[in-house]
Amino acid sequence: MSTQLLTGNDAIALGLVEQGCRVATAYPGTPSSEILAGIIKYKKALDKDLYAEWSVNEKVAFEVALAAAWTGLRAAVAMKQVGLNVASDPLFSAAYTGVKGGFIVIPADDPGPHSSQTEQDSRLLALTAKVPVFDPSTPAEAREMIADAFALSERFKIPVILRPTTRLCHAVSPSADAPASSSDGKPVSPKFQKDPAHWTATPKLRYKLHTELNQKLIEIAAEFANSKYNYIVNEDHGGEVGIIASGVAFHTARQALLELGVRVPMLKIGTPYPLPVNLIEAFSARFTTVIVLEEPDTCIELQIPNRQRVRGRLDGSVPNSGELTPEVMFSVLSKSLSGVGIQVNPSPEDADLSAAIKKLSLPARRPRLCPGCSHRSAFYAMKQNFGPRAIYPGDIGCYTLGTNLRAVDTFVDMGASITMANGFFQANRLVGDDRAVIATIGDSTFLHSGIPPLINAVHTGARFVLLILDNHTTAMTGFQPTPANDYLADGSEAPRKVSIPDLVRACGVEYVKVTDPYEQEDFTAILNEAQAHTQAADGGVAVIIADRPCVLYDNDPILEHPIPVVVTDECDGCRFCTEAFECPALVLRADGSHVDIDYKLCIDCGQCIDACYKGFIVPKLAEMVP
Repeated sequence: MSTQLLTGNDAIALGLVEQGCRVATAYPGTPSSEILAGIIKYKKALDKDLYAEWSVNEKVAFEVALAAAWTGLRAAVAMKQVGLNVASDPLFSAAYTGVKGGFIVIPADDPGPHSSQTEQDSRLLALTAKVPVFDPSTPAEAREMIADAFALSERFKIPVILRPTTRLCHAVSPSADAPASSSDGKPVSPKFQKDPAHWTATPKLRYKLHTELNQKLIEIAAEFANSKYNYIVNEDHGGEVGIIASGVAFHTARQALLELGVRVPMLKIGTPYPLPVNLIEAFSARFTTVIVLEEPDTCIELQIPNRQRVRGRLDGSVPNSGELTPEVMFSVLSKSLSGVGIQVNPSPEDADLSAAIKKLSLPARRPRLCPGCSHRSAFYAMKQNFGPRAIYPGDIGCYTLGTNLRAVDTFVDMGASITMANGFFQANRLVGDDRAVIATIGDSTFLHSGIPPLINAVHTGARFVLLILDNHTTAMTGFQPTPANDYLADGSEAPRKVSIPDLVRACGVEYVKVTDPYEQEDFTAILNEAQAHTQAADGGVAVIIADRPCVLYDNDPILEHPIPVVVTDECDGCRFCTEAFECPALVLRADGSHVDIDYKLCIDCGQCIDACYKGFIVPKLAEMVP
């Protein structure tokens, strides 16, 4: 059999398509964003009749896919781990009502975390919701698990979670080539069968469904005890120590044991919930110490009834947060095995190399907005206008980087900038605090979770300025379309696009202005006008839509009107532009005497002209297009 190299996300996508998934939905979020793009790619390559969409948020994505599963089709929904919080309401309910067609929920966890506001473990939410979990350790295994997850879902009529993590999503490993033909799942052409007594279950019936769900989990746990995804390696190397591991941590631990020169029996768990407890207890009974290695939290460890011999994150033998990187794993196992008298190899780390690296004076580089990003111009004008006293609630997206510009004081979750602004207004009103409140949110995030908070703010009489930073795409996760775009997930033309200004007006906002943040003078005037509206007797929430496409998504406006710049010799290196505007193309000389333009990064947007209040950054007139 020939093989190909696939990332984890591509392997999951291929697994879904080849196993007859008919409806796939998602909301973009690292590390899961490439799954839906992969589904569309394989749908075309394998000529499958499959509907795929980028939904407006995770709850919507979940419910669209759930309806397909209730119809009898195989369906799947993907998101990042915090997205499962947004979708948790229908997740809990779907566990009770069950499904007809196979239904796989794919929340990608982010141990570390590398790009998330929390380090939560979706397996623990699955445990609370009572939904079975498959926990793949390689891309190829994730693809293989898709078939078994669909089969389990259809056999027990229950949603099933496939939980990858960042390293698996983005890792590359060999996987079998896509088949020329593949199963379309079953049934092929079902129709939704009305059964209000089941699908609209009353509270009394929900109690009955809960009882049935508990019985399903007992039977699934018994089935998982014999699952091919739970197996022992190094079986013949007995001793006082055994290891239980799952997901990517299983293979990281095996590599660490090789470097330590130790062979220890390891039980690999690929089905962490419901945990096959009898299998765990039979394995654990052979040892005086059992080390549990999983990430990012303690799903397996918590379910082990007798933890007297268990060492893991709960007793501090394993760090209680963070990713189990090879370095962390080596340290954990070295310490734990040495502690019970097992001789291990010394650290393979090259002490001389480590010392040499520490001597390097590498400059600290924090994440920044891209050169030419219109968010920078909006933040700059906002800060210049309202100053450091104002309160700036921010949100989740590229514009979170406004913290560098001291233009974001808080961010909590998707849509929270508006609710926090409302809360600050109400609290300030009670204590007599007259500071201005200016909230920021992106276009995609506004459509995801900003509309209900805006309705609430208008209805409760809040007064603050809201900047919707509209860059025409979901830039942070790879330019996925929003309902405000004129194309769909597969690139085809959208039947209609949603107007954000009309939505804002429909929420009851009376002051709505659309303006280009590149036009700093006009933009500043509108900021003042908006703030005045919040203070007027008949005023309220004022919304400004800062309308400028992301330069990585659409740079036509800059190509049509480039504004090359130069720093004059009068520059005294005061650093105002590098600190207050923070464009990566503005570089302070090593001796601090002068700022230069890095023309390898500069995109000729000309925005930094406004960032030098002394007038030392000027247009390079000779190169401007007339």
